[in-house]
Amino acid sequence: MIDVHTGKAKKNAFRITKKRNIIASRVRVPGGLCNAEVLAAVSEIAKEYGNGKVHLTTRQGFEIEGIHIQDMAAVNAKLQPIIENLGINQVDPETGYPASGTRNICACIGNEVCPFANYKTSDFAKRVEKEIFPNDLHFKVAFTGCSNDCAKVRMHDFGIIGQTMPQYDASRCVSCNACVKGCNSLSVGALVMKNYKIERDINKCIGCGVCVTKCPTRAWTRSPKKYYKLTIMGRTGKKNPRLGQDWLIWADEDSIAKIIKNTYEFVEKYISPDAPARKEHIGYIIDRVGFEEFKKYALEGVELDPECIVKTPMYWNGIDFKSNNN
Repeated sequence: MIDVHTGKAKKNAFRITKKRNIIASRVRVPGGLCNAEVLAAVSEIAKEYGNGKVHLTTRQGFEIEGIHIQDMAAVNAKLQPIIENLGINQVDPETGYPASGTRNICACIGNEVCPFANYKTSDFAKRVEKEIFPNDLHFKVAFTGCSNDCAKVRMHDFGIIGQTMPQYDASRCVSCNACVKGCNSLSVGALVMKNYKIERDINKCIGCGVCVTKCPTRAWTRSPKKYYKLTIMGRTGKKNPRLGQDWLIWADEDSIAKIIKNTYEFVEKYISPDAPARKEHIGYIIDRVGFEEFKKYALEGVELDPECIVKTPMYWNGIDFKSNNN
């Protein structure tokens, strides 16, 4: 019989499995980007202490299966170089790191690889990792490079979608109409040709950058400044799954990072005392205390750019499994 505190195991990011005395180690990978040294180290742990299998989780982390609970301390020691390599924030290197609450910050591959992405997603994800960890609250944050939303950020408490304010150089335009066709077929139809030049409907444009990728003469280019759309309060789950809604459009990076950090104070103030292991989606708290109260906390000390659009009031809908209206 092995005496172990399961809460301590969970704090060290170990999953208690259905097989007695067998656990699985979870390692978050901020932004989903790691180097080959991390892969090799994870493989070594899996072969030495696990069953040789590694699950790549839906949140872009590693789950090393088949570890005996008595080897938890030894595995923690082996994990430490991985944690340092990935730049994971932690409380105490000797005892592991708290990850049972806040989930790994996910990101699509970003503009280093994808021609559609408007920013380097992994860099922004790692910045937010530093802002909010270590923490044990139930937050889900995801980053996607453009409005294609490959990272499914609208299913998260905070979803960050890359935008660009497309720049048009009429002197380079040859009136080929490629950008108009691309915007009509792949985006929202915000471009029209008038007198052999392109006009952009600024109220309709979502900043996706399709015009930039379709233009053969670089008449369209991305803006030097990075912009983002912040969607909030998306979630899955048993009670009331729903998609996140756009709150800020054409926002800047500093404001978004500050808003996410500010939200921890809001949650600390209003989280339900009955929430198991301090896990309650932010959306449930907002449903209970009101969006205006959340906004007061979230925007504390935030200076939004003049071009930023703030949607208010906010309304959400979704399936409510607690009601009879499903």
